[in-house]
Amino acid sequence: MPGDQNFYSANSYWASNLTGAVLNGSVPVWRLDDMATRIMASFYKVGLDKDRVEVNLDSWSTDVYGYRHYFAQEGYGLINGNVDVRGNHATLIREIAAKGTVILKNIGNALPLQKPKQIAVFGSDATDNPRGPNGCPDRACADGTVAMGWGSGTANFPYLISPLSALQNKAIADGTVIQWVVDDYATGHMKQTATQATVCLVFVKAQAGEGFVGVDGNQGDRKNLTLWSNGEEVISTVAANCNNTIVTIHSPGPVTLEEWIEHPNITAVLYAGLPGQESGNSIVDVLYGLVEPGRLPFTIAKNAKDYGVSLMYEPDNTYAPQQNLSGLLIDHRYFDKHNIEPRFEFGFGLSYTTWKYHKIVVRKTNAGPYVPSNGRTPAARTTKVTESAESLLFPAGFTKVRFYNYPWLNSTSDVKQDGENGPSDAYDPNGTATRPAGGAPGGNPGLYDILYEVNVTLSNTGKRNGEEVVQLYISQGESDDPVRVLRGFRRVSVNAGKSTTVTFTITRRDISRWDTTTQNWVVSPAEKMVFVGRSSRDLPLVAKLNGGKKSIGYSKNKPGRQGHGMKTFM
Repeated sequence: MPGDQNFYSANSYWASNLTGAVLNGSVPVWRLDDMATRIMASFYKVGLDKDRVEVNLDSWSTDVYGYRHYFAQEGYGLINGNVDVRGNHATLIREIAAKGTVILKNIGNALPLQKPKQIAVFGSDATDNPRGPNGCPDRACADGTVAMGWGSGTANFPYLISPLSALQNKAIADGTVIQWVVDDYATGHMKQTATQATVCLVFVKAQAGEGFVGVDGNQGDRKNLTLWSNGEEVISTVAANCNNTIVTIHSPGPVTLEEWIEHPNITAVLYAGLPGQESGNSIVDVLYGLVEPGRLPFTIAKNAKDYGVSLMYEPDNTYAPQQNLSGLLIDHRYFDKHNIEPRFEFGFGLSYTTWKYHKIVVRKTNAGPYVPSNGRTPAARTTKVTESAESLLFPAGFTKVRFYNYPWLNSTSDVKQDGENGPSDAYDPNGTATRPAGGAPGGNPGLYDILYEVNVTLSNTGKRNGEEVVQLYISQGESDDPVRVLRGFRRVSVNAGKSTTVTFTITRRDISRWDTTTQNWVVSPAEKMVFVGRSSRDLPLVAKLNGGKKSIGYSKNKPGRQGHGMKTFM
């Protein structure tokens, strides 16, 4: 998609247009050279000039043989070698999916499951797509369980284990009776089946993807935050007839829960995201307590309006740049700044054991001062444009290939050549000044100097071994800063009844803010605080990082679970 004016049009803003822009002086030659250098730098960075593997994959076709240059219908031969590069991917993605699943509700130790006598499974999200795991182009559908978003970045499943198939295997091994209703509209049969089960497992979904294709009126982005496929009705029907209903959500992000989350018969709720090919096995691992669950990577609001933005169903001005940007106040930062109570905050997630946080100690290091980069880059190697516009027209008899872009000009009528050498700044013999915040990949190396070391003691006060996700947040202190920002997290294993020390480091970048005037990172003089705990609003440990002026930003939001054990740095 090289600068297409319209998707899949090949009407590029570059190609011939870029040639014309250089000729008329609107793009300096040194800038063109800079563009080319940036593109080719990665080629040399990874050593492709020395050791290049022959291409053995065609992203546009699953055929083994075909045209390497499809639109030109040239280069027929092997285009897909079907090289198996999976390695231990199956094991890894199962672990990632399980540890990424979040338990939002767990009443009366409904979870983990302990060989229940009879299970009933409900919802099409529990089962296979009737057309197979890759039956929808670019995975653009919501038939069967949702395990991947749709769009040009999707992949083909090598297989997809549905929740129902994995639960059947587990039930057989445990001697559990298992029944299911996967028709989302068969509410009568759901009622009958739900009354027979000791545990009812409901699977519901929502889906999203890239905007070049729509599913059920959702053109890429979702048009609302409700469940798909009659999900709310499935939940309410089952919960009304089963006093141990456990709901699992597969979706690309938050969904609204308020209609049913407080139902007394709903004993547990899990958010499982888009888990991939091991979907069923990973959710079984969590449901049966074989893997400790994870934490929310976003906030779930009580009301969709609490997110502070509204959906734009039709563009109000296609060509105007967006003006209503949220800046740094995204997700939990917005909720914290405006003191909005969420249903489940960023970083929230229940555990199968209990935890105690105590004893925070902050040690200041002897890091050197921050030194802005200076000097100049090497001068760009440029060549003067001596060709006339006429000499850069398409060669006589040249056959264009559809969807290909070419540098030659279509005509000279719209190219006004600005002299032999272009404008006065067409060539840059001196290089450019180094930005203060630059100097290395990732920015000024001084940004990554460690300024503080934070140590906290974590105790597993429960009766089973577990894993806790310890989270560190920082308050920058200025009135226009977010109340707190996440600056680190650690997933820590601790045996029952044991304690461990969890260590974080805080870099200069972690407490810096971008100054638009100096175009550099600066550390403001405001008082800075560090918070450690289980989520963005469950932060029992607080410490002061510096002795700056009185904090402005952090005191504006005081979540009920935050704030004991304040210490200053040593």
